[in-house]
Amino acid sequence: MVSADEAVRAIASGQRVFIHQACAEPRPLVEAMTRRAAELRGVEVVHLLTLGALDYVEPRYSESFRHNALFVTHNSREAVRAGRADYLPVFLGEIESLFLDGDLPLDVALIQCTPPDADGRVSLGPSVDVALTAARTARHTIAIVNPRMPRVLGDAFLHVDEIDAMVDGDFELAEGVARPSTPEHREIARHVAALIPDGATLQIGIGSIPDAIAALLVHHKHLGLHSEMVSDAIIPLIDSGAIDNSRKVIYPGKAVAGFAIGSRKLMDYLHNNDFFEFHRTAHTN
Repeated sequence: MVSADEAVRAIASGQRVFIHQACAEPRPLVEAMTRRAAELRGVEVVHLLTLGALDYVEPRYSESFRHNALFVTHNSREAVRAGRADYLPVFLGEIESLFLDGDLPLDVALIQCTPPDADGRVSLGPSVDVALTAARTARHTIAIVNPRMPRVLGDAFLHVDEIDAMVDGDFELAEGVARPSTPEHREIARHVAALIPDGATLQIGIGSIPDAIAALLVHHKHLGLHSEMVSDAIIPLIDSGAIDNSRKVIYPGKAVAGFAIGSRKLMDYLHNNDFFEFHRTAHTN
C-alpha cells in the first residue's frame, strides 16, 4: 500500500497509460498522474467514456499527455476536434484484442477496485468491460481500493498478486444519470416498446431514449438481459418481475452485462447481487 503520488511514479515519459472507465474512474490516481505533468513527456492516455474532467487534454499539458480516445464523449470531444487528442475507431468488443495482440500494448493501468476478500480477490465493480483485460496485460497495474465500490459478481475479479501497487481510497463514485426524456423521446419509446415481445432478451444502451423504452416494459413477461451496459432503468424491470431471465439460452436465470453507468442506488443494487454476472465486453459483445 502506497500513496497515490508514490504509485504513479511508475509512469514514465513515452509510455501508454490505461484509465478505468465510467463510474469506476480512479480519479485520485488520474489527478496524481496529472500533477506529474512537468516531469513527463509524450505519455499516451487511453480510455473509453470517463465522467470526470479531462484535465490532461488541456493545451497547457500538450507536451506531457496526449489522449487516444477509444470512445469520444462530452469531455474529450473538443480536444479531438481541435487536434489535441486522437480517436481510434473500434468496436467495443474488439478493444481487448488490441491489448492482447500487441497492437496497443499497455505500460500502466490505473484502476479502481473493492477491498480484497478473504481469498485476496478484488472486484472491478461496475466496470469490468475492457478493464479486466487491461489490468492483466499492462506491465504495471495500480489499483485504488475503495470500500464504496460495489462488489459485482461474475468474471469480475483480480487477485492482489496481479496488482503491482495499491492505494487506499474512500470517495464516492462518479454518477452517470440520463437526462429526463422529452415528449419526442417518449413517442419514439412507445413505437419501439410495441416491437418487443414477451420473452425477448434485451441489450439496453446509454441515454434518455433507452431509459424511456425500458420504462414501458414493466408489464412485459419473462424478459432477459444480456447487455453491453446497464443503467438505473433496469431496476424497475427487475423489481416488477418483467426481467427474470427465465427464457435465456445463454446464462439462463442471470442478467449479464459488461459495465454499469448510473446512480448510487444502482451501485447498491448491484453489490453482491447474484442475479447479475459481469463479464468482459469481448465476451458479452
